[in-house]
Amino acid sequence: MNTLITKYNHVAAALDELGTLLLPLLARLVFAAVLLFYFWASASTKIGPGLTGFLMPTDGAYIQIFPQATEAFGYDFSRFGALHYLVVVAGTLAEFLLPLLIVIGLFTRLAALGMIGFVTVQSIVDVYGHGVSGDTLGAVFDRASGALIWDQRLLWALLLSILVLKGGGLLSLDRLLQRRIAGLAQAS
Repeated sequence: MNTLITKYNHVAAALDELGTLLLPLLARLVFAAVLLFYFWASASTKIGPGLTGFLMPTDGAYIQIFPQATEAFGYDFSRFGALHYLVVVAGTLAEFLLPLLIVIGLFTRLAALGMIGFVTVQSIVDVYGHGVSGDTLGAVFDRASGALIWDQRLLWALLLSILVLKGGGLLSLDRLLQRRIAGLAQAS
């Protein structure tokens, strides 16, 4: 029995090492495959034309981010103030930049933490601003696994949590920078 436990422990230790190396890379690849274009498509609906389009948010940006205020203002977008504008611009930039940083593995932990915050705010706006409820909202610990808010976004948060805890992993700019800084420190 001890031999079996010892062999199991050796296999488990090898898997732990492999997981430390591969899990962050796989998490970034899954993020790219499943969520990168989702967020970029969403952000694209919020910007005006040209390279500085992010500074000229569309009406849709305000509708998506401030749905109740938009209705209260009677869809008169001139009534939105500087704070609304800053939130829309910052949110749109975050929706473009944070996923990019995750995919290339640069400042991965911070970008993933930012995305967890983004997804949290997105979910709150969906529930309280857009009135998402019922099957679309879903519930945790139920038998249905396809709800757009609770089920999907909890899985997104878990995926992002791996990156917060483990970093960018193999083939990341974080790792490249870390090696470069270590090399410079040794040269000094």
